Amino acid sequence: MNHIELFAGCGGLGLGLESANFRLVMANELSPMAAETFAYNFFGENLRAISAGDYPPESRKQTKWLSSQYAGSDLSNRLKENPHEYPPLGRGETDIATTDDLNGSLVIGSIIELNNLLEAQPPYAKELRESFGRGELDLVSGGPPCQSFSLAGLRQRNNQRNSLPWEMAKFVKLTQPKFALLENVTGILRAFRDNGEEFHAWFEVAKAFASVDYVPLCLHVNAKFAGVAQNRPRFIMIAVRSDILRQLEPTLNQTEKDLFEPSVKLHQRILEGIEPNFSDLRYFDAAKQSDFCQFAHSFLSPLISYHQNIRTVSDAIDDLKLRSSGSKSEYVKEINSVFGPLVQKRKIEPKHDLENHEMRKNGDRVKRRFRIYQMLRQLSTADEKVVKKLLKGEIISLPSDVAKKVMKFDFLTESGNFDCFRQQSDLEYHLITHGTKKQTQKALLASQPAPAALSIPDDACHYDHDELRTLSVREMARIQSFPDNFVFRSKVTTGGHMRRYEVPQYTQVGNAVPPLLGRALGLAISDLLRRL
Repeated sequence: MNHIELFAGCGGLGLGLESANFRLVMANELSPMAAETFAYNFFGENLRAISAGDYPPESRKQTKWLSSQYAGSDLSNRLKENPHEYPPLGRGETDIATTDDLNGSLVIGSIIELNNLLEAQPPYAKELRESFGRGELDLVSGGPPCQSFSLAGLRQRNNQRNSLPWEMAKFVKLTQPKFALLENVTGILRAFRDNGEEFHAWFEVAKAFASVDYVPLCLHVNAKFAGVAQNRPRFIMIAVRSDILRQLEPTLNQTEKDLFEPSVKLHQRILEGIEPNFSDLRYFDAAKQSDFCQFAHSFLSPLISYHQNIRTVSDAIDDLKLRSSGSKSEYVKEINSVFGPLVQKRKIEPKHDLENHEMRKNGDRVKRRFRIYQMLRQLSTADEKVVKKLLKGEIISLPSDVAKKVMKFDFLTESGNFDCFRQQSDLEYHLITHGTKKQTQKALLASQPAPAALSIPDDACHYDHDELRTLSVREMARIQSFPDNFVFRSKVTTGGHMRRYEVPQYTQVGNAVPPLLGRALGLAISDLLRRL
């Protein structure tokens, strides 16, 4: 099965699809930092070492720049280049001279310029449609950058990044795969409000794919149901080329026909030039009991295969603690056995000790605050809110009943020891002097999946009493279901204005589609492909 990966990032979705027997025809990624990780793990190309002269330039065979300010020989500057400053196609330095340069390559550059190339050079699009002689293209997949759709950030209807799903639809029109797969944040399902009017982004995206003759099946899934140790709800659209769906129709059971029914109607209305109503299409939600059975009795069943075996943070990272026995959970064994061999076969360098597990340095005051966060997670929601008011300076004292509950916990004191406070005033002084208006950071809960928001070191601290620290890149990768031999490259983290365009290791992990979710999606689509 042949596929093209757009918005490839560090490669989480691509690794999952590969484990489901999809073969990469081409990948595209905007960020050179994320691309450095993709190239290292999928092609065995160490771009940083090549730029330093440790490997010859010709060892960079499959990583290509679409348009750069810098010559191909200046790889060091290419790896640091601001992707928002790439020159337009034809005005910069390019590695794409013939159709062969796309074959099996990671193309670093804008999807907009890639579409321009395919429109200007029809032979390029033709080769992609035919998978360079390996058969018809089966799948185009991708997770367009989604910060402007996210409920965790500033929701902006007119943010330029919101056009990227439409660029993906344009690419699909040019390459005509049998299936298209789009992944996005759950926030895309929430309406934007602009001058009193509602704008439903997911519905508009579905219409865009229907207008290029694809039938869009829209889903709301959660990565934890696919085996990932993270509570990560996601919007998924599986779009089927209309002639392929007609071929599949005799093989569909009644549940599957019911799934596609509203999508077929939407597609038909658009083909007839009739503007569809928002009520014409619905999405199916795996978390709702009424929809769950439709997942369970259809090709979508891999997306809920772990709903009775939810993995936890402890399953993912307990063996990485400083005082751990080192015993790996079944979860860790699974991700290493399923995905590890795919990465290992491409390694060109000797295997090192566990990489990306460097601990970040936290000061004593921060460690004391982390212990407070751990305590907060053990309280009821109502009591937690009260204590947070004290931390924010909104109240000057705790109700006595809340104080009694908090005084049962031990805290890391300035002496460096763990002690319980016997006087309420001493407890309140400790809390007030370690207060902060930043309340987004939380301690993880060992017995639950991790929260969805994990993309920077400060998002969460460890759950263990003796591990008062943030997570390492490796721990975040474990939670996301990356195998231990998948190595993250480029800077570890960044800050300031560079956050606007840099994609360091923590962000690469946080932005990635978890490989286990990618595998479940690949298995669902391959089920349909086998029926053709």
